[in-house]
Amino acid sequence: MTALYLLLLIPFLSALLMLLVGGAKIAGYINVMVTAVNFVMSLFVAYYFLQYGSFVVMGQYFYIDAFNLLVIVLATFTAMTTAFFSNTYMWYNVTINQLSRNQLRLYHAMYQLFIFASLVVLTTNNLGILWVAIEGATLATVLLVGMYRTKEAVEAAWKYFILCIVGVALTLFGTVLIYFSSISVLPQIDTRLLWNVLVEHASTFDPNIIKIAFIFIMVGYGTKIGFVPLHNWLPDAYTECPAPVTVLLSGVLSNVSLYALIRFKILVDHALNNNLTGNLLIGFGLLSFVVGAAFLQRQRKLKRLFSYSSIEHLGLIAIAFGIGGKTATFIGLFYMLVHSLAKSAIFIIIGGIIQQVGTQLIEKIRGLIKINSELGWSLIIATLVMAAVPPFGIFTSELLLFIASVNFSPFLAVILIFGLIYALAGLLRNIQPVVYGEPITNITKKSFLIIPAYIHLGVVLILGLYIPPVLQQLLHAAVAVITR
Repeated sequence: MTALYLLLLIPFLSALLMLLVGGAKIAGYINVMVTAVNFVMSLFVAYYFLQYGSFVVMGQYFYIDAFNLLVIVLATFTAMTTAFFSNTYMWYNVTINQLSRNQLRLYHAMYQLFIFASLVVLTTNNLGILWVAIEGATLATVLLVGMYRTKEAVEAAWKYFILCIVGVALTLFGTVLIYFSSISVLPQIDTRLLWNVLVEHASTFDPNIIKIAFIFIMVGYGTKIGFVPLHNWLPDAYTECPAPVTVLLSGVLSNVSLYALIRFKILVDHALNNNLTGNLLIGFGLLSFVVGAAFLQRQRKLKRLFSYSSIEHLGLIAIAFGIGGKTATFIGLFYMLVHSLAKSAIFIIIGGIIQQVGTQLIEKIRGLIKINSELGWSLIIATLVMAAVPPFGIFTSELLLFIASVNFSPFLAVILIFGLIYALAGLLRNIQPVVYGEPITNITKKSFLIIPAYIHLGVVLILGLYIPPVLQQLLHAAVAVITR
């Protein structure tokens, strides 16, 4: 299928192109153009799927179904809107000598390489290729996290590199165990890592090996997602990297890593036919939710504040997938979608604030709504969206999750309701003085950087009120893939 080939080829070739022109001002426009073309290619792939259903290409090494298609379209859309924001944001860093032209060239090349690796993760049918692509995405984002080359940025990049490499190594061991368990069942060597083949024969695998394999995989990919207590890299990385990179980490990487984990969950569920995967997801998710909500109470930097919000929301998404069943899985997928869009929007807005105020220290930003009403209103609206104020999609997701948790465990529902109130208090406590306090600095230049954030928030608002039939079809088809 030509559109799928182009979907993978375009970012790879663009990464090579950016090594040549990435330091020039025109590179930002090229980045916008190629990400827009890639988003269009993802829509063509979606159209083909809606017409013909799931399909494999390249000798079964690449596979498209409703689950990965949903994440592919979301990832390419986020990459495109982030490229618009990145265009002016990163060039401004060059004009103030915060970045050199060579660093900008590296940034654009790694941006496209990260998109390429992420799309390989999402499209590959081979669990070995999936692991290699996750490793590639890790290496690309390490360079992006340390882009500013300050002491704090380099430290954050190294922490991210060490923790995630350890996690990816554990994932490799789990993947090897799954390969080992398939040897006696699948005589053809080239089929032993193909997901669609493995899932059909999973019930015949040794359950003891599969249990051990998933524990390694859970810890490995849990590190990449940022589950507590494997999250230590996430607040530092989100805080110290350029704002567009934070958008990619929160809006793309977390979903890609969660997707990979759920792929293995499907396989293990078929092999074990019990609640092991669900219990582990609920455990990690609940711990992440509680810790994330607790750390929202007192933070000194804007991006660090919302990094803990990401941990909290990712915990809730994990709980939804852990509860399982068609309803909760639908909630998890929908929550993943709206959270990615909303969190991308908030980090775009924060990037605009940082660029004009010159700091992200909460104590040094006051009266934002008085000195720049656009930034002030944008920040408070995006914060309320993340705090699950109706009628936005985050509210819909959390309401449905609460109802599902009541049916699953009333005790879990009680924890969720108190945790959500506590998280709301933490967000508003920190953001209220930033927006409504007495101004202590001046902003003379109006921001034109945050238009992509309005688009994201608009989509989240629409999805909170109405889910288009095509999206409903994709969501229900993805649910069928995960719960079959």
